[in-house]
Amino acid sequence: MRKWILMGGLAAMLALSAPGSQAKAGEYHVYSCRTPDGEVAPVDGWSGSVAPGGAKDDYAEDTCPLGGALIAALGDETTHVANTDRASWVFEAPTFDHLTSADVWRAGDNAGGGSGNATYEFWLTSPPSKGVVDQCIWAVGCFSLGESDQPLSGANSLAIPATRLGSQIAFGASCGGATQPEPYECAEGQGDHANYAAVIYVYAADLTLEQAAGPSVGGAGGELASAPTVGGTSDLTFNASDPGAGVFEAVFSVDGKVVQDAVINEEGGRCRNVGQASDGLPAFLYLQPCPASVSADVGFDTTHVSNGPHHLVVSVLDAAGNAAQVLDRTVTIANPGAPGPPNGSDASSQAQLVARWGSSPKAVLVGGYGRQRTIRGRLTGPGGKPISGAQIDVLVTPAYTGAKSATMKDPRTAPDGQFTLRLPAGASSRTIRLAYRAHLGDPRPAAEKTLKLTVKAALSLSISPRTASVGSTIRFRGRLLGGPVPAGGKPLVLEARSGGSPWIEFDVIRSDRRGRYRASYTFKFPGPAGYQFRVLCEGEADYPFATGASPVLHVFEH
Repeated sequence: MRKWILMGGLAAMLALSAPGSQAKAGEYHVYSCRTPDGEVAPVDGWSGSVAPGGAKDDYAEDTCPLGGALIAALGDETTHVANTDRASWVFEAPTFDHLTSADVWRAGDNAGGGSGNATYEFWLTSPPSKGVVDQCIWAVGCFSLGESDQPLSGANSLAIPATRLGSQIAFGASCGGATQPEPYECAEGQGDHANYAAVIYVYAADLTLEQAAGPSVGGAGGELASAPTVGGTSDLTFNASDPGAGVFEAVFSVDGKVVQDAVINEEGGRCRNVGQASDGLPAFLYLQPCPASVSADVGFDTTHVSNGPHHLVVSVLDAAGNAAQVLDRTVTIANPGAPGPPNGSDASSQAQLVARWGSSPKAVLVGGYGRQRTIRGRLTGPGGKPISGAQIDVLVTPAYTGAKSATMKDPRTAPDGQFTLRLPAGASSRTIRLAYRAHLGDPRPAAEKTLKLTVKAALSLSISPRTASVGSTIRFRGRLLGGPVPAGGKPLVLEARSGGSPWIEFDVIRSDRRGRYRASYTFKFPGPAGYQFRVLCEGEADYPFATGASPVLHVFEH
């Protein structure tokens, strides 16, 4: 039995290593030659070639711009040497991508026939290292596949299994045969209507690519990034870059719902989702359809959002759907509209809102942790006339970096226009904005007042034992009483003093994310002496409390 070398030595031509595993990330389609609707498409990423030293009528042709196909063929004008004559096309995924699915529409025939020693054949592989996916060999009884007169017919459809995918797809036509005792030839003079002895046509390919790395953003600016109240079309500026398929869309979400998306730069139509994908993924005609970097100025149409405070998130998507957040803030939308019902008896747009802390006339109240605070206020109209039954809006912003504003239960004014608001005993440092709107739903308040609360950090502390001697160790434990505590914990300072001397720092420790801490100290010098110990929590931007300390505990050293 003779040994056959099939696929014309393709494995030697395109030796590939298996692709490394990647985490599931963003995906997008790229259409080649035709879209699913049959429209002409480019063949980005494909390259054709004929084997060096082959016959003059070996062809790797692109007729896709004319509504044709990618063609790999051997003509019938000459004989073809087994395992030498070959025409092929190869698709190469970019370095930032790999294939996760591929559907190919192909047809072909082996009209040139074969002999006992050499045979015409055509094939498709992805990649060669994983073996042949599809092949037709005259010598084993396959003369043709598919329907060449119906490019997108079901008979031409071939779905490449995901387990066989990597970074390449290759197809071609060749003369294969035995290698011993001498190279054999496939005959000339027999061909199809186009004078091809062996040919494979690829009419269309729907390739799904996965990109792991996402976009990077920075430099957010414009009215939408900073103004507390916006209306009409409000602009947002930012810079964005992407290492793969490019920067595609800006997506605006309000209160968790997408209300607007916009392509940042269509690149003359290149960066445009052509659709037609059944899985909802974006689809393009190029491997890197969108720009690698942009300086964007995007307008947000606020008229599609109701007036009042909203949680706004703006994200940038690359063409594969990977996202990076540009903006996350609370913003008040204020657009003209029909007024709502009057807010209170004798409601007035010339109202005066007075508010103060129940225990202090100052706008900023400083105090310890665990005390309930009260805000008292009064709402009046022109001439000091009370406005009763009115809703007072309350917006609270905790005093730490990245904190989101939240509304409290709105108090209502009494018949004399007075109202009371009580904060919980565990409240942290925060800003409280009180506002009155003459009509419910008004975009802008008729009167407002802002108060601030600064709360000193509080810590529990226990020390064991409370008596010691030189060489013995005492242990500290406790926790922060207020939160939220930063995810990485909070730095704490251990201090000691003797008598009325100044406090001395002797250690810095860090709590866990629940605010708990432990530490120890070993006495190095003999007593007798009495010491005072405390734990200090210094004010920082990531913890919503001002500098505060634990209770002072005494330890006696013999």
